[in-house]
Amino acid sequence: MRPASAADSAALAVVAAATFPLACPPHTTDEAKAAHIATHLTPARFDDYLADPARDLFLAESGDEAVGYTMLIAGEPTDPDVAASLTTRPTAELSKCYVLPGHHGAGIASALMTATLEAARARGAAAVWLGVNEENAKAQRFYDKSGFTRVGRKRFLVGDRYEDDFVMERVF
Repeated sequence: MRPASAADSAALAVVAAATFPLACPPHTTDEAKAAHIATHLTPARFDDYLADPARDLFLAESGDEAVGYTMLIAGEPTDPDVAASLTTRPTAELSKCYVLPGHHGAGIASALMTATLEAARARGAAAVWLGVNEENAKAQRFYDKSGFTRVGRKRFLVGDRYEDDFVMERVF
């Protein structure tokens, strides 16, 4: 596990395209998933994310293969539902936390989480928040184990349909 660099955009996009659909609820259409990936998870978008000084991205590798990543966004949330839900400031968002299925259970997600939380602390955050789909019980269990608690709800647009997410927060 290491901080991602500009040279990692393509690898990050491959992992993102493979893992994002797995976090979607069963009713999310293939078209909506594809549209979200094409808009938000391309190598060009990862170039933008990596160039943004408010973001930290971490990449997990197994051998020469990228197998997981996280993205932290420092700063106040722009979503009013999230802002009203959070209990502690300053905060940062754990925007993405994904590991390829063949690598689940190997401690990769925990290592990524540790690095991301350390980066948030280094940026001066007193807490980290995230949104997780209400139907994604597996991810919720992982976030619970990682010290996050449910503090609210928000909506998340995938394609042309809004999904309901829990807002979870971890206070340091």
